Amino acid sequence: VQLQASGGGVVQAGGSLRLSCAASRRTFNTHTVSWFRQAPGDEREFVAGITWDGRRIAYADTVKGRFTISRDNTYTTAYLQMNFLKPEDTALYYCAADERLHVVRSRADQYFYWGQGTQVTVSS
Repeated sequence: VQLQASGGGVVQAGGSLRLSCAASRRTFNTHTVSWFRQAPGDEREFVAGITWDGRRIAYADTVKGRFTISRDNTYTTAYLQMNFLKPEDTALYYCAADERLHVVRSRADQYFYWGQGTQVTVSS
């Protein structure tokens, strides 16, 4: 499965962006999908994840109430709606997927497939 992340950009604090993660194969629909982010000098951190059926969703505490993850299996795409963005949300955002996961996991090494990343920059 190849993943293509898009939707990043430059936005002012308080603004919104919607990231998309498009998959190359329909088997994506059996994968748990998560978003991670990495700022320069920092480790890659978990942001949000959703199981293949959408029944289990998890968020990092830092984004709860502001970000919403969703997926549309008809179009083999996952989304991350980001509202009330803060400068500290600035990072390269990656989507990741793995068919072995039946729940959302927050460790990056538990995901096999990765997209190339899309840059999100929030100005103050």
